[in-house]
Amino acid sequence: MSSGSALKVVCVLYDDPVTGIPASYARDGIPALSSYPDGQTLPSPSGIDFTPGQLLGSVSGGLGLEPFLTGRGHQYVVTSDKDGPDSVFERELVDADVVISQPFWPAYLTAERIAKASNLRLAITAGIGSDHVDLQAAIDRSITVAEVTWCNSISVAEHAVMQMLALVRDYIPQYGWVVRGGWNIADAVSRSYDIEGMDVGVVAAGRIGLAVLKRMKPFDVNLHYTDRHRLPAEVEAELGLTYHATVESLVSVCDVVSIHCPLHPETEDMFDDELIGRMKRGSYLVNTARGKICNRDAIVRALESGQLAGYAGDVWFPQPAPNDHPWRAMPGHAMTPHTSGTSLSAQARYAAGVREILECWLDGRPIREEYLIVQGGALAGAGAHSYSEGDATGGSEEAARFTAG
Repeated sequence: MSSGSALKVVCVLYDDPVTGIPASYARDGIPALSSYPDGQTLPSPSGIDFTPGQLLGSVSGGLGLEPFLTGRGHQYVVTSDKDGPDSVFERELVDADVVISQPFWPAYLTAERIAKASNLRLAITAGIGSDHVDLQAAIDRSITVAEVTWCNSISVAEHAVMQMLALVRDYIPQYGWVVRGGWNIADAVSRSYDIEGMDVGVVAAGRIGLAVLKRMKPFDVNLHYTDRHRLPAEVEAELGLTYHATVESLVSVCDVVSIHCPLHPETEDMFDDELIGRMKRGSYLVNTARGKICNRDAIVRALESGQLAGYAGDVWFPQPAPNDHPWRAMPGHAMTPHTSGTSLSAQARYAAGVREILECWLDGRPIREEYLIVQGGALAGAGAHSYSEGDATGGSEEAARFTAG
């Protein structure tokens, strides 16, 4: 893509804090990383127009892209209004050349929306996970889809470990007693256990899943994993991993299961009544991957029956979840509103990564192979490794039923 013509870039971000953009932050900055754990370099744009550690993922932050894009003569539209036929996104999409969206507040690019966007050539995920794009429609239209691999993998891994411990130790009800002024120790510990000695498994041991396994090893648990790409023998030996060829085998022996596979047609509704029924009674399920990997109503039934002792994660479907979504009120949950990958630390990395992708695309240079999901009418790069062709956006229109409180 030549930088000679003015383009329209539409960016969908979540709303600013209800109290407004912070006047100051809890910390003065974030650590500077030199590389990711596997040696991949961090995003390397020609420059940035933001302060790392500040709020970039909301509307006012704009991913720090406005000076860069408008300085090159391009139109930059930022909105949080993304759902429904009368939304700002729906109106602005019609003549957009580029769409940027985050997984946490996704602008669902369904086949119907793509059909209306005749100019659309590039869809960028500011983060990891491009299932909010109908990948089949993008393939059919030769739209490039790219995401910022590694940018928040460790962020999500940390969140998953936190939620495992919160479930097993039953942290949230204990905190509740303190807030309510109580000292009800027996109530607080009646569902609290040690994770030491438990069997902990991950579904998919890619960047995030492997990071979770590494972080759980010091807790003296028995570690298990399943993945269609088996890890090297030396990694299995170092971490003491037991490999399972199927997810059914893994869940039948684990006390805690953490999900880290991408969402595509093959993984949609993977955790249904049948698979959950194969799990140990009273086990815990953590899902920081994508909400649609778990059947919504099967999770509720399992918690109500006691088949699951707890469910946590921060991914829902659709997003934002409607106010009456049953996961908001089901027993034994420790859900968050898809915040795992959008810490202030992660925002600095994925904002820089989006700028790098834009610089490459605008200047006619190749986008990093590891950032590509779809290119040239086919799955490419990371997409060819992790996704399958097809669409997982069905039902996303329900996100329009959410009303901010």
